[in-house]
Amino acid sequence: MKKIYKMEKDIFLKKVSELFLQNGAKSLTMDDIAKELRVSKKTLYKVYESKENLLEEILEFNIEKVLFKMQHLDENVDNAVERMFKRDEDIEKASRTNDSIMLRQLVKYYPQIFKKHMLFFSEKFSELLIHNIERGRTQGLYREDFDAQLYSKLFFQMTMSYDNSPFLDTSQLCRSEYQQELLLFYMNAITTEEGKRYMKDLLKHS
Repeated sequence: MKKIYKMEKDIFLKKVSELFLQNGAKSLTMDDIAKELRVSKKTLYKVYESKENLLEEILEFNIEKVLFKMQHLDENVDNAVERMFKRDEDIEKASRTNDSIMLRQLVKYYPQIFKKHMLFFSEKFSELLIHNIERGRTQGLYREDFDAQLYSKLFFQMTMSYDNSPFLDTSQLCRSEYQQELLLFYMNAITTEEGKRYMKDLLKHS
C-alpha cells in the first residue's frame, strides 16, 4: 500500500489510465498493472478490492479532471460566447477516448460501470452548459425561448457521438472539423442577433 501512496495518487491514476487506454478495460489485468508499475499484486488488492473498483476510480478521476478544466474556463472567461469557443485539450481528449479499445470493452464487458459514469458525466457537463446559457441570456447573447436542459443534453450527446454514429462517415469528416461544425451549429441555434454579431467578430479575429 505504501508503494502506491508513495507514488502520488494522481500520478498513479494517470499511469493506470494510460494502461487501460492502450490495452482495454477487459484485456488489462491486475497482474499487468502491478508489473508495469512495479508494485505487488497483494499491495494493489489492499487498495482496490477488484479491477472493477479500480476502473471506477479511473473513470471518476478522468471525468473530474475534464470538469475541473471546464469550470476553470468558466471562471476565467466572462463572455458566454467567447467561453464556448475556448478549446481545451483535456475536453477534446475526452471525446477522442470514445473510440478507444478501453471504451469499447467497457461497453461490452462492464456496461453498468460505463452507464453509471456516462450518466454522471452527462449530468455535470449539462450543468456547466446550463450555467453558460444562463450567463449568455443575462448578457443578451442567447435566446430565451429554448429549453436549456434539453439543448445541453443534445449538445453533449452530439459531442460524444463522432465515433459511434452510423450516419457519419469519419473517413470523410475529421474529428476537429466535426467538432467545429457542431459548435457553430449549436451556437447559431441559441444566439440572439447580438450574440451572432459577437460570434462573427470573434471568429474573424481568431
